[in-house]
Amino acid sequence: MASTSDLLSLPVREFLDRLAAEEPAPAGGSAAALGVAMAAALIAKVAKASPDWAEARAIVAQAERLRRRTAPLAQSDSDAYEEALAALHLPDQLESEVRDMSLGQVLARAAEIPLVIAEAGADVACLAAEVADRGTPERRGDSIAAALIAEGAARAAANLVAVNLTVTFKDERVLRARAVTEVASAAAREALATGT
Repeated sequence: MASTSDLLSLPVREFLDRLAAEEPAPAGGSAAALGVAMAAALIAKVAKASPDWAEARAIVAQAERLRRRTAPLAQSDSDAYEEALAALHLPDQLESEVRDMSLGQVLARAAEIPLVIAEAGADVACLAAEVADRGTPERRGDSIAAALIAEGAARAAANLVAVNLTVTFKDERVLRARAVTEVASAAAREALATGT
């Protein structure tokens, strides 16, 4: 299995080639994690260009924290997805209880990472809406782009929570994922409204 920094150390072109490759990972969760991280980077950019805004430095710090926390999840999600695929092919000779428990643990981890990505996406979208409203107007387009990218990434990751769990839509993690998606969507609408 690859180390945590492998995907992050790739040139963009090579990462995209890996994403487009036939292998199962990296996939949607990795793309969502990098989407959230890129949106956070855009927020930092706009806040840095807003010297007249008293809270700009605090926003930069928040955005950078979110970016540093989310970017490594691209590799974590890829690793968890590969582990889940391997667990799905555990030998049938294993006791069904052992096999089911192992599979359940691996699938829960595979769902937990996209949930964290979705939550971070909602946080970034909310931050982007604030920056779109209060940051420098000349960079509002970047703030709105950040909100929309974060919303899309949050939606993609939230969908993966349900897919990876293979459970009912009433599972607490699926409900949390849906809730953060609604927060991200509301923030994106708020950011868009600043451009009118």
